[in-house]
Amino acid sequence: MQRRLIRPNLSEVKEKMSKEAREAEAAKKKMPPPTDTHAENYYFLKQMNKKTLMAVVLDDGEQVEGYIEWYDRNCFKLNRREAPNLLIYKRQVKYLYKLETEPEAEPEKGSKDRSGQTHTRKSK
Repeated sequence: MQRRLIRPNLSEVKEKMSKEAREAEAAKKKMPPPTDTHAENYYFLKQMNKKTLMAVVLDDGEQVEGYIEWYDRNCFKLNRREAPNLLIYKRQVKYLYKLETEPEAEPEKGSKDRSGQTHTRKSK
């Protein structure tokens, strides 16, 4: 009986090696950054919790002011004081920003005369 030497097929070996090389190369590649950073969610939640007065400028240039009550992926609800509430689609918003609330003026310690001038009393 004769013994035969069994040799692997060279094309099979090359195929295995190239497959392993492709897998290693794919593992080395960087994954693309995520498309959703959740920054918008964080911003809306922060403004909702603080009830921040916001100004929303729409694509047509109109500006509306109010508080954001809730939001979802496509729109948000803007509560307004002296006007009806609005449901605004995000795709119609050019930009939005916080409005600075003016601090209430402190009452003056003097009395005004008819000309509008303030007179203060001297303390002893």
